[in-house]
Amino acid sequence: MIDLLIPAAITDYLNAAWFFDWFVNNASYIFIFVFMMIESSFIPFPSEVVVPPAAYLAMQKGDMNIFIVVLVATAGALAGALVNYILALLIGRPLVYAFANSRIGHACLINQEKVEKAEAYFDKHGAVSTFIGRLIPAVRQLISIPAGIARMNIWIFMLFTALGALVWNVILASLGWWLSLHVSLDELYNAVEKYNSYLTMGGFALLLLCIAYLVYNAFKNHKK
Repeated sequence: MIDLLIPAAITDYLNAAWFFDWFVNNASYIFIFVFMMIESSFIPFPSEVVVPPAAYLAMQKGDMNIFIVVLVATAGALAGALVNYILALLIGRPLVYAFANSRIGHACLINQEKVEKAEAYFDKHGAVSTFIGRLIPAVRQLISIPAGIARMNIWIFMLFTALGALVWNVILASLGWWLSLHVSLDELYNAVEKYNSYLTMGGFALLLLCIAYLVYNAFKNHKK
């Protein structure tokens, strides 16, 4: 009933704010691992509401260590990515596309167009895509699917996924560390929201650079 009365953007904000407050009050290594695993699987969930506040609390309260926060978050991201990889490996391409076109797939914000984009990205970039893909919005959760479909070597997949997730979590933890020096706990959510928009823009800028590189190589090869 509330969703009918309040615009979706507002309810999304309230839900995110509620979870943020809950996480700040209950943050632990276990929750960091669990939520980063969820974020890295096919369930849409923002890592920005997990790692920055955890790093902030690590610096402010000292109950956790910021370096362990990064490692646990990376382990969770790798575990979630392996869920996608194994499912894609076992189910195969036809069923992956059938799921993407189903109502359940749409409910998880997955559709055929997104899977095709992720698969094409993987086909063009090979193993390195699992690294770069971890830094790009919308591709981050999906990049494991074409790796599984293509039966990419699981150890290479894990290596590149872990490295990409590590870089991303270092960026998020650095944001939490920087905010611990400049904002109060009451201001933390709004500050994370503000800087998260910059991170998103940076991710899309990286995506544009990758596209530009592909176009350049295609044009160069065409001239030959």
